[in-house]
Amino acid sequence: MKRKHADRSDWKRIETREFAIMRQETDAFSGYVTLLHFHAVRAPLIKKMDGRKLVLADAGYYWMQHFPQGKRYSVTTMLNDQEEVVQWYVDVCEPPVLDERGIPYYDDLYLDVVLLPSGKRFLLDEEELDEALRLGRISEEQYRLASEEAHHLMEHITELAAVRNGMDDFRQLKLLLRPYPNG
Repeated sequence: MKRKHADRSDWKRIETREFAIMRQETDAFSGYVTLLHFHAVRAPLIKKMDGRKLVLADAGYYWMQHFPQGKRYSVTTMLNDQEEVVQWYVDVCEPPVLDERGIPYYDDLYLDVVLLPSGKRFLLDEEELDEALRLGRISEEQYRLASEEAHHLMEHITELAAVRNGMDDFRQLKLLLRPYPNG
């Protein structure tokens, strides 16, 4: 299982960044929300999705991440340098927690759900989940929980607070951005 931290401090692609974090308690969402602003990157992150190439990370791009308390997912809203949503990327994971620095992280359970602004949805990495079970990297219970969560998210992703209200969080977090050290 990969461990993923909100500040992406181990991600060598990012040369300079700003970072912000806030705790949120509302009727719709309880947990942490973070924002990364990439100022300089070694190379853009480009993925093929729905028959076209999407730039997901480049200079000027933002990644806002919602870490809902006690849930088995984390939502990353990827925005371009015009502050337009490129995609929502949902990692199915163990419930997020804080590290010793107070930064949210989670242990990834392989499956991912993507929502494009067009409304198209994709379930990714099912073969990675199967392989993780076969190799003993996850238990049968983790496999079952990851599968159930991913299929639930495929149906209900547009109802998530991160998708419905995310731009309000983005505007708040932008005001909190501060330079952040690499690695």
